[in-house]
Amino acid sequence: MRILDPQSLGRHVDRLYRAALGLCGSREDAEDLVQETFARVLSRPRLLHGEADLYYLMKVLRNTFLSSRRTASRRPVTVATLDDIVAADPKPIGRPHEALEVQEVYATIAELPEDFRLALVAVDVLGLSYREAARALRVREATITTRLFRARKQVAQRLVHPSADTPDRRGQAPAPQPGSQNARPQAASQRDGGERLPSSGVLDSRRAR
Repeated sequence: MRILDPQSLGRHVDRLYRAALGLCGSREDAEDLVQETFARVLSRPRLLHGEADLYYLMKVLRNTFLSSRRTASRRPVTVATLDDIVAADPKPIGRPHEALEVQEVYATIAELPEDFRLALVAVDVLGLSYREAARALRVREATITTRLFRARKQVAQRLVHPSADTPDRRGQAPAPQPGSQNARPQAASQRDGGERLPSSGVLDSRRAR
């Protein structure tokens, strides 16, 4: 058992912001979510029972996000812009089309059903293990596995077939129409050790042919 060191929180700001951007879809809402998350954490000493800082912060981020849904529902719907992506990851991106791809991924994640969004953010953005994500989100590990599979599938389908209809609440994405004129070539993506949106299952469909 140990007390969470407030001085260590700065190491996690960037990753939490990217997680919040995936959940909220806009810089303004993401900044508010991260600020409120840290305000809650710093309101009193936090005891960690063998937990990693990032795992604990994901729990608080999740609770803060869920409690703010009612307020967020009254705001205009917005999506991530290029400025939002730069703010989330200040490192220069090699080619302009890479920034556009990342922007599209964040916007697509923000459109997922809430449960899928949380699972995807916990594992693919924050880099938690399935077990850690399950504990942070208060569900079984098998549930995380299922939600993550469906979330990645939906993101991949929407990126390749952006005109696809919105899936139902059970996560069943419609099959793409044969010969669709809206299908686009798959694009390259990359990962840099957790400092940028990971390219695990979410971005597999965007690897260059």
